[in-house]
Amino acid sequence: MGAWPFRFCLILIWLVSTVADRLWWSHHAGLPSWDQADYLNSALDHGRAIGVLAGGGWQGWNALLDLSPKIPPLASLVNGTVMAVAGDFPSEAAWTLSFWNGLLLVSSAFWALQFLRPRRSARGFALLAASAVALAPMLLELRTDYVLELPLTALVTLALWRLGVWWSPRCGGHWWQALWAALAVTLSVLVKQSALLVLLPALGWSLVAALRIGRGRRLQALVGSMLVLVSVFPWLRHNWITTLGGTNRAVIESAAREGDPGVFSLDGWLFYLRQVPPQIGWTLLWIGLAGLVLVISTRFRSPTSLGSDHRDRSYAWCWLLGTLFLGWVVTNLSPNKDPRYMAPLLPPLLLLLSRGWWQWGVWISQRWPARSAWLPGLALTAGALVAIAPAWTAQYARLKPGNRHPLRAIVEKAGGADPFADPITLIVVPSTPDLNQHNVSYYGRRNGGRLVGRQLGGSTDHIQPVLDHANWVLLAEGDQGSVRSSARSLDHAVRESGVFEEVEVFPRPQGGSYSLWKRRIDSKVPQGFEQRFPQLAAGLAQGPAGLDPVFSSVAIEHMLDGHFSYRAPLRRAALERLKQDQSDETARWSLALLAVLTNRPAEAAHHFERLESSNPESPWPSAYRSVVLLAGWNPWSASSVASAAVERHGQHPILVSLESLAAVLGGAIWRLPEAVQSVPAAITTVEESLNPQANGSS
Repeated sequence: MGAWPFRFCLILIWLVSTVADRLWWSHHAGLPSWDQADYLNSALDHGRAIGVLAGGGWQGWNALLDLSPKIPPLASLVNGTVMAVAGDFPSEAAWTLSFWNGLLLVSSAFWALQFLRPRRSARGFALLAASAVALAPMLLELRTDYVLELPLTALVTLALWRLGVWWSPRCGGHWWQALWAALAVTLSVLVKQSALLVLLPALGWSLVAALRIGRGRRLQALVGSMLVLVSVFPWLRHNWITTLGGTNRAVIESAAREGDPGVFSLDGWLFYLRQVPPQIGWTLLWIGLAGLVLVISTRFRSPTSLGSDHRDRSYAWCWLLGTLFLGWVVTNLSPNKDPRYMAPLLPPLLLLLSRGWWQWGVWISQRWPARSAWLPGLALTAGALVAIAPAWTAQYARLKPGNRHPLRAIVEKAGGADPFADPITLIVVPSTPDLNQHNVSYYGRRNGGRLVGRQLGGSTDHIQPVLDHANWVLLAEGDQGSVRSSARSLDHAVRESGVFEEVEVFPRPQGGSYSLWKRRIDSKVPQGFEQRFPQLAAGLAQGPAGLDPVFSSVAIEHMLDGHFSYRAPLRRAALERLKQDQSDETARWSLALLAVLTNRPAEAAHHFERLESSNPESPWPSAYRSVVLLAGWNPWSASSVASAAVERHGQHPILVSLESLAAVLGGAIWRLPEAVQSVPAAITTVEESLNPQANGSS
């Protein structure tokens, strides 16, 4: 097969798969659930931030990086751009999945070209592999599921292919190959950091090979590594604290909460192996495995019997098998397990199984040489038709009936999806797949709208703030979804308080209803958060004892006011007060806390430095300044600030711990034992500050 027919057939595979996907979307009337709506919101945020979607505009790099506190922004930037072209209805936004599918097919097919010689045979095999990728049930499902696994799988496949080309002992080691590999790895990590589960062992293998082979590869490896680090660093530097916290919750805490099998248990190691048959289909699996057995047995019987037209490149297969096995091992070591996390390993597995399918075609052509022009292709086509049946059966089962869900009507009644309406926060008490804070926010912000949904009711502590400050509340009659019992208490309080009036009831297709409530015009107007904020911020001067009231209040306020509308007027007022009086400590504390909440460590450090000067007797401005300098990746200044504070205030446990920790992060590794030993005393000091009465009575 020539190059142009190969490209045409590859495009045809993508077109057929895209038509099938769009046909599915045209019959699917379900609503985006929790994760799907969350990723749609992220795409909407990033599209607005770069100015391609209505309701936003470019506000600088920091504002853009603010939008991706836990997961890198690349996929959302691409998805938001596609949304600007295709539309922001979920089925329209899903066109981005066709883009990622195209990248996956191209990466898989061109990677497959590395495995066979001559090129004409390799092209046929590559088309077979691309077809297997298009037909695999799990990948077919991901093409109609708005999550990050499809872009992640596409870019990890691209990265493994390009790394393998550079690693190749025979034809690798060129600068352009190293740069392509570095770019592919960078893009993968910037989609989702879990790409490292598959890429880290591949990177380690290729780097060891570069060190062993030499001949310029060491410099290429160094430059490529620097390119990856420099590209990822801006996002990681800006969001490293929230990324670590989010990763801990998503990996460690989630695994414990969901009861996932242990990392070193037999169930844990079998978890992903058990996912293979349903994810790629029994037909693809068994015919592929049988073909691989045929390859091995044929090679053992007669090494030359495979024919000169179908010669395998052993080093390419070595790379695929090694990265597939190592990726599976490292993925198993992650405590949190989900069938979707297997997705990046499916393309290399399908490439391997495609070799088995290809061997059946070789065997048929050798068994019936007179019919070799058409019989192998007919047999493989028949096998593909058998393989597609279970995949489409599963897809059909995922179709939802006609859209009778009231979400859009609720959002529009509350003032959402209207670019001219005032910013609105709708408190959502129930949490169901068809209605939750994420899809309320998405539908409320479509078309440039400014309504966001926020979930409250997880604690009885939420009841009074909702009664005092919320303007719109959404309740449910019947199934409340995945909420705690305290949500029912909040539901009852809203109905019985007399503060809210029912606006409209919306029937639910599965029974029950949703009801929209609005604060009564004659109800008492509560004190705004911008009026309470300065006193809360000034409480930071008390040290740890002032932290809990601040962040507890802020956490609730950010749910009651999803637009953070208190920040701008509060900042203007504080700056105006400082113009009139530079020694106004309340204004300075307010600005420092605002900088912390908006993740601006340099600005926060400036205000804490001024508070150090005006409060020389207090250790807390120095402690806060050291912490925000650490958050801003400036451990050397943090260590210097803490060291100077220790000289002024003596061996204060928190300052001592901050000084030694900052020194270690700044490169003084020999001080690690000192830093570890200082932590317990610092923790004790914090606990005593938070609960002085209990400590005094003990």
